[in-house]
Amino acid sequence: MPAEPRERGVSQTATDRTARASNAVSPEILKKWLYDMQLIREFETRTQQAYQQAKIGGFCHVYTGQEACAVGTIAAVEDGDPIVTAYRDHGHALAVGMHPNACMAEMFGKVTGCAKGKGGSMHMFDRSNHLYGGHGIVGAQTPLGAGLAFAARYEWEVMGTGAKRVCLCYLGDGALNQGAFHEAQNLAGLFGLPVIFIVENNGYSMGTSIARGTTMPEDLVLKSSGYGIKGIELDGFDMLHVYDVMKPLVDECREEQRPAFVDLKTYRYYGHSMSDPQKYRTKDEVEEFKGKDSIAKLASDLMERGVLTEDDWQTMQAEIKDICKASLAFAEKSDEPAPDELYTDVYANPEPQLSPMGSYRHGLRNPLISAE
Repeated sequence: MPAEPRERGVSQTATDRTARASNAVSPEILKKWLYDMQLIREFETRTQQAYQQAKIGGFCHVYTGQEACAVGTIAAVEDGDPIVTAYRDHGHALAVGMHPNACMAEMFGKVTGCAKGKGGSMHMFDRSNHLYGGHGIVGAQTPLGAGLAFAARYEWEVMGTGAKRVCLCYLGDGALNQGAFHEAQNLAGLFGLPVIFIVENNGYSMGTSIARGTTMPEDLVLKSSGYGIKGIELDGFDMLHVYDVMKPLVDECREEQRPAFVDLKTYRYYGHSMSDPQKYRTKDEVEEFKGKDSIAKLASDLMERGVLTEDDWQTMQAEIKDICKASLAFAEKSDEPAPDELYTDVYANPEPQLSPMGSYRHGLRNPLISAE
């Protein structure tokens, strides 16, 4: 059974809310959730292979094991709600609807990628799906999450040009101790910003156990209560449970235009990044958590509901494999960015003489260097 969420200042129980969330979801959407989770899992498998073949460079942080976190929370928001996350972001990109081709091409550094190949693995961006980036600096996305929520509330409340929105801002447990995060929480609590800070708590900050680097690891909700922000805990191994609790929380934050904090318990099956030797945990520990796999659980739950058959599941997996293979082929045959792309998308409103780098030439032909 999933752990009961612990809340501050809320009388309504999780059981009461569970009774009216996923039960109202159509069979088609339930199967789409499973599809999205399996797509992330298969995509990451192909990503690992490509990285090991040196087709993907730089850092690469796979999401395998945490699929219910992204899919379950994103399922609870509406189209138009902004989302921002950290550098373990491939899963979020696919969960919001980014095409696997654009995601894989970005990882390959190709011009057909979602950021024209300039961002790579840690910087997925999809404005059409309201994903405002993965961010490589630990905790740097949290003030942006507060800012996106501020902008949304300002447009609705002051300008009268938008709808009530909720921003989902994801961070790892390693970002809990960053000063920027505490500043973002303070402003969110002070101004009533509709941002939900979601801590994808996989137990490790790179290779350091959360208990060794963070105070009160057994009760992270206290990190938010000091800022007047409601906090809950969630079992991230159960997709339906995540949605059952997140949907009413999102609805509440949207209606009341206020922030929230979620300690979402999860686990990554692989290292912090592809270069991680994982000396800090045992194989037995990893296998124990694999036994709680969220994809296997959702597939089983849907079969029990009569929504999914074994044949349906096998067909779905085969289709997803083909899609991910095609994304690899697309990325490999795509062109690399032209050199001139280095100077585009740098400034939103470039001014004359703002930056000479676009015309830079090494040596005496550089207009900034005297010929004397």
